[in-house]
Amino acid sequence: MSAAASSVKSDLLRDFVLQLADSNLILGQQLGAWVGHAPALEEDLGLANTALDLIGQARLLFAYATELDGRGQNEDQLAFLRDQQQYRNVTLVEQPNGDFGHTIVRQVLFDAYQLEFYERLQHSSNARLAAIAAKAVKETRYHLRYSGSWLVRLGDGTVESHERVQQALDRLWPFTRELFDEADDDRALSAAAIVPPLAEIEERWSARLAPLFAEATLKRPEASPYRWYGRRGVHTEHLGYILAEMQYLPRAFPDATW
Repeated sequence: MSAAASSVKSDLLRDFVLQLADSNLILGQQLGAWVGHAPALEEDLGLANTALDLIGQARLLFAYATELDGRGQNEDQLAFLRDQQQYRNVTLVEQPNGDFGHTIVRQVLFDAYQLEFYERLQHSSNARLAAIAAKAVKETRYHLRYSGSWLVRLGDGTVESHERVQQALDRLWPFTRELFDEADDDRALSAAAIVPPLAEIEERWSARLAPLFAEATLKRPEASPYRWYGRRGVHTEHLGYILAEMQYLPRAFPDATW
């Protein structure tokens, strides 16, 4: 680890790790709701596999966050026993599943971002994060192939499927602004070569999406302002419903073991 990286405060690094972990956890929970409800058995399995990958990535990150925190919490306590404002996931992943096309659009937007981020995080000055990214990037390439292929099928499909995914894209697009809105903490981590600059990620994310949108005959929405900033604990109302379902058993039976 470089001198610059070692000088970064542990709470700053912990907050960043939680941002990644929480986003994966919440999106994994969302995709899990499709099991038994997807359009076909194959899509049940595809979405379930993606959900398991995301939760697996979240576990690795939560384990690292507990070490940085030093309070003796385990990864389950960190994942399930925090209040809503303590979660740091991006607001994009907490948006409702909607129909299958809406879920696919949300997944494409996040997969493309996550892939660009992990590809560069592999070269982080933080060896632990680099190792997690090296494992996660292989899974994320598959995730984008899966969601991207469905985006093309739906966007360039029937009139109704095209209209539905275009409407979903228009609705979800404002939430992507948060992915690249750099704060002082982001700049400090980037200066220490722990994370890549978000402006660089945005440029590559946009370039990766462009051919997908063209093949799916979808129009990229115009930039628009947004109100929510989940990375700072400012969430939409949807997260509360997700947490109520996700946290019920751990809160009702906090000492339960398998």
